[in-house]
Amino acid sequence: MVLKNNNNYFLWVMAMALFRRWMILLLMKWLLLLLTLAVTGAQANDGLFPVQQARKVAPVAASLSPPESLRPCCAFGHDLHVRAVGVPVPFYQIGNVLTLDTLGEHRYNDSAFGAVKNLVGLSDEQNGLIYTHRGGFIDIAHVRDTADNTFFIFSQLYPKLGQRWRYFYRDELGVRRLQLNTFPPPASMISRYTLAAWLSGHLAIELAQWHEIAQWYGFESVPGFPEEISAFSPEDLYSNLLGARMAITLILRGKAHSVEAFNAAMTDELHRVLLALDVATKSETEQKFRELDGNWWNSKRRVPDKFLVLKRNYSLDNNRLPTPVPDEKNMPYLLTMPKVVEGYQLSRLGALQIYPGEDMQRLPAPASYYGPSQFQGLADKAQAADKVQRERIQK
Repeated sequence: MVLKNNNNYFLWVMAMALFRRWMILLLMKWLLLLLTLAVTGAQANDGLFPVQQARKVAPVAASLSPPESLRPCCAFGHDLHVRAVGVPVPFYQIGNVLTLDTLGEHRYNDSAFGAVKNLVGLSDEQNGLIYTHRGGFIDIAHVRDTADNTFFIFSQLYPKLGQRWRYFYRDELGVRRLQLNTFPPPASMISRYTLAAWLSGHLAIELAQWHEIAQWYGFESVPGFPEEISAFSPEDLYSNLLGARMAITLILRGKAHSVEAFNAAMTDELHRVLLALDVATKSETEQKFRELDGNWWNSKRRVPDKFLVLKRNYSLDNNRLPTPVPDEKNMPYLLTMPKVVEGYQLSRLGALQIYPGEDMQRLPAPASYYGPSQFQGLADKAQAADKVQRERIQK
């Protein structure tokens, strides 16, 4: 070619190389912009939880009783019916739609009597399901339970931060043991306080994750009343994570010095957060349930039939968007739980361990114990089994 015999060829080659480089850079910028928009759009960065570190070290409540008795669960759905008419089903509330005005006042759940009061409607607080346009369906009992667990763990953990110790919860199929490890804590007392708050929320989330697993594999709070209907319900773990983040915020703001202070702060915080998530009215929540009938739940089935709930979320990710609700136009809020706080990787400081128990039901016995790294595998097996069972039912 003639071009090869003069300088025009080299100019042409250089121009093409620069053009390709420019196109690659432009494409990378567009991809980065799209990724940024996706992340910031989901988070919306609206200050839902702006407090990330304590400003001062506050007193911590002492001698707290553990919140062992979970609040009554809400099966996903609306205007539900029980399998045996007139026979109450323990730990399930049938009239389960709440509004911002019917939440009542938070009460730290430190006794089985508190759970009974919730069930029969004598408690100052109310629990149920409420729809939000940015957080999907929220199970208020799950929010409160994980908030209480975060508060309790913090009261035990903060005075012993950096020491090796363990705490045993009641069995859920296996023996639940919180194992805390030895490590040099931060030199700053504010950093210690902050780290303890986040680690407490991290461990409370692991307790919530295990509860979902245990329910699926046969755990029964009351013998003879199966809880599989509630396992991995689409709103559960987002609600748990919301409760952990709320409690961490309150601890960092110095509201963990007494049960009374925590209760009052939780009452206010729950209202604030639900408003920020664009809480729906009662009629809007009920309408959403009707729209999802046959897709997320089956109104023709009765509590505690497992497949009354058709939609489940088996992901145990600590960074969560709400389970997507069809036809919801608002941007969902991304809840996060950091892996590293004050330079410490939380998973190395402590973890929930599940050792073989006396009644494992369908849960395979671990070689030694189940740790958080194995939880998702158990959830994945549950998802695969549910898929097969649903396909058989639909034939």
